[in-house]
Amino acid sequence: MSVGIEALNAHCGVAAIDVPALFAGRGLDPERLGNLMMAQKSVALPFDDPVTHAVNAAKPVVDALDPAERDRIELLVTSTESGVDLSKSVASYVHRYLGLGPRCRLLEVKQACYAATGALQLACGYLASAAPGTKALVIATDVSLVDEGSAYTEPAMGTGAAAVLLGDRPAVLDVDLGAHGLHSFEVFDSARPAPTFDVADSDTSLLAYLDCLSACFTDYAERVADVDFATTFAGLAMHTPFAGIVRAAHRALAREHGVRDAAADFAARVAPALEYPRRVGNLCSGSVYLALASLVDHLRPTDPVRVGLYSYGSGCAAEFYSGVVDAASTAAVGRMRIGQQLDARCALEFDEYKALLAENAACLVPTAELDVDPGRWGHVLDRVGGRRTLLAHTATRGHHRHYDWLEVGS
Repeated sequence: MSVGIEALNAHCGVAAIDVPALFAGRGLDPERLGNLMMAQKSVALPFDDPVTHAVNAAKPVVDALDPAERDRIELLVTSTESGVDLSKSVASYVHRYLGLGPRCRLLEVKQACYAATGALQLACGYLASAAPGTKALVIATDVSLVDEGSAYTEPAMGTGAAAVLLGDRPAVLDVDLGAHGLHSFEVFDSARPAPTFDVADSDTSLLAYLDCLSACFTDYAERVADVDFATTFAGLAMHTPFAGIVRAAHRALAREHGVRDAAADFAARVAPALEYPRRVGNLCSGSVYLALASLVDHLRPTDPVRVGLYSYGSGCAAEFYSGVVDAASTAAVGRMRIGQQLDARCALEFDEYKALLAENAACLVPTAELDVDPGRWGHVLDRVGGRRTLLAHTATRGHHRHYDWLEVGS
């Protein structure tokens, strides 16, 4: 039986700032740009939230299905660190605005940046025992809360969502069922104790990320016969808090497994997966799936080849797993035009970026009554390339969020 990713899309907002401009505006040390390896970061607007990101990522995927296929989505899972309610899930709003049928399980999951992979694996297990044609939709969606107090974390954090449609016709990634390696333990390397701020220990997080990668791959190799880190995988997509940590992680694993020319190996097998993350920033649990989209779009496989994926979530939980991509993957991901959507984002000046931050952070704070006017940001929306329709948060009434469709772009 084949089970895996049938379609994959990412929505990374309609605005971005160049990371060198952010460094200059904050007075950060430009010598550290090389280690970060970031070019741009996506920036939310005040009418964006985890619901709008999720719907805007998933809508092209859902719209490409015929009505009968759409009705076969029996499981919708949203993974997020940016929940808007302690009881009502983001998935309930997403289900409504995607127009999915009522015969559907709705669920929101949380485990920092690992959650979407955990949901994907549980969905694969469900689909392996379900009737042919059954589908599941996993959407990783988050809003960044960084500001001037976040130092070098600020240039690395992005915003947006990745939507993963799963089923028994895996055009994007035919998942190797049962081929995975796991490693988890309790550590306080990052957390979000309140809706308006994160806490992080970057050194502890870096060490946990590296330790988990090594342990996950060891566990994978113990479960799967004849695995060779240097030759089994044509490409590697990893959770990307920032591209520089992926380079360091690959270097450590290459050294551990005797890869002779780590720099050449990185350029061939890992760098293609970093093209989109370097332009977006950390999407939290969607990060590894943005990396997978980047890998497919830039590796452009024709014959079937195996790729490896590494997912890490603070707290912590981690997994290394694998699957097969081919020419169908190239076509399926290419249809989503993710690179073109990144090109179309409005380029923000530093002062424009600063003016957004306080309102963006407030989007997750529970409130009974709120009006949000997207028209206030028309000067940004008019600079978005191409015309498209996106969901926007426009009001809250009695704690119930309301959304409307918004035309953006020129």
